[in-house]
Amino acid sequence: MKRRTLLFAFFDVFIVFIAFLVAAYFKTGKEKAIFNYYWGPFLIFVSVWILSSILFKKYEVSTLRRKGQGIFNIIKSNLFVLFTITFVIFFASLSYSRLMIVVTVAVATVIEGVVSYFYLLDKDLSSSMNQLKHWEVRQEKKDQHKFGKEFPVYDSETSKGTFYESLKKLIIEEIGTKAFQLIKSHVPLSQEDTLLISTTTKFNITNQPKETYKYIVNLKRINDIQYINKFFEAVNAKLEIGGIYINNVETYTDRKNRLLKKYPPVLNYIYYFFDFIVKRIMPKTILTKKIYFIITGGRNRVMSRAETLGRLYSCGFEVIEDKYINQQYFFVARKIDDPVFDANPTYGPLIKLRRYGKNGKIIGVYKMRTMHPFSEYLQAYIYEKNDLEEGGKFKGDFRVTSAGKIMRKFWIDELPMFINLFKGEMKLVGVRPLSQHYFNLYSEELKEKRLLFKPGLIPPFYVDMPKTLDEIMDSESRYLDAYQKHPFRTDFRYFFKAIYNILIKKARSN
Repeated sequence: MKRRTLLFAFFDVFIVFIAFLVAAYFKTGKEKAIFNYYWGPFLIFVSVWILSSILFKKYEVSTLRRKGQGIFNIIKSNLFVLFTITFVIFFASLSYSRLMIVVTVAVATVIEGVVSYFYLLDKDLSSSMNQLKHWEVRQEKKDQHKFGKEFPVYDSETSKGTFYESLKKLIIEEIGTKAFQLIKSHVPLSQEDTLLISTTTKFNITNQPKETYKYIVNLKRINDIQYINKFFEAVNAKLEIGGIYINNVETYTDRKNRLLKKYPPVLNYIYYFFDFIVKRIMPKTILTKKIYFIITGGRNRVMSRAETLGRLYSCGFEVIEDKYINQQYFFVARKIDDPVFDANPTYGPLIKLRRYGKNGKIIGVYKMRTMHPFSEYLQAYIYEKNDLEEGGKFKGDFRVTSAGKIMRKFWIDELPMFINLFKGEMKLVGVRPLSQHYFNLYSEELKEKRLLFKPGLIPPFYVDMPKTLDEIMDSESRYLDAYQKHPFRTDFRYFFKAIYNILIKKARSN
């Protein structure tokens, strides 16, 4: 038996023991009953429990791909135990309580289900974190394909002809004149290395006769594509390095505005509420995602601008122009690398972020999601477009959701970081754990200082309230110098001063 399986088995016995204590307490009012009358039956019960768990592969969680499968294995195994023990008690005419068995199995199943779910969730989060690691490493090396900010601009006068005019007419009929002008400015429509297509399936991309193209234009919006990343990956594979890809999407803000204008007052908000539930929430939750795709085939899904761009960047593109035309968001993207093939993108409320810890070790920092999915791929894009505002945050960061702004205001998003505190990866007071992009903005001297110590939940930011990046670096440097000389005294002083500023002076990080 594998070592991990043994660990799971021992932990499972502990769960059953807790469940048995709960059942004994409710049955007798005294949990000590388990140590006399129920002690012998408990050992037999545990033996059957372990055998059933092995039989139904309950401990083989490392091979599972879906959280639901793990819970299903738990239910099958525990129902087998319930029926087996009840059968033995009934036919052997034993006087042991069936209620004890039912309550024990029920309580243990709930505990196991919760533990299994979060164990597999953490595996998914770690997998996504590792995918981001590969992408970040490639971003550091992407200088091998240098592209300037200039890109080719084409004019229809150089491409006049019957074929060109027919293409122009088809494009205008499909997406309008303004969108055609955008496409025309980037793509020579009548050349052989241009693929103009209107599709929602990757088959129509991969099945093209040419091995590669310089330009791919898809007129269908990506909202109707079921497997969006797979589609982007197919486009990436058909483009040569530096190739241009143009497509469009209806963002959730555009969809909201369109629906509110389409229907009369009051009725429009009622319709929008149900549309929000069905089109935006259902495709992203574990329990409803499959139902949504079965019913709709993945069509008409609601997408945010941040998710759209994040998916593009994760699939090896950079955006060189974007524009809203006729309530559609059009993007012009350039292939700069291969996709990261993120097989486990996270949509849930809990995320795990790659951050620098002590000695340069990368740790997974737990936080509540405050941004749209795939936003982690856009840090460089946001910095390039918006730079930093006071407090060191990105200016006008459209990646943050409305709920995320509320969570950030009251630090709800940072509560899961207590997991890192309990794991010993962080301490209560210390510098913020930084992403690779933020870390690279710091001076080399401060980088070296930061890596000597664990990051903290409460940063020196709330003591000094710096406004610029230079002031933030000075604040952190002063804290680290003081901490190196007097660790306990420094953290004690910083903790109470930060709490005072937060509660009395209403200090806030944007």
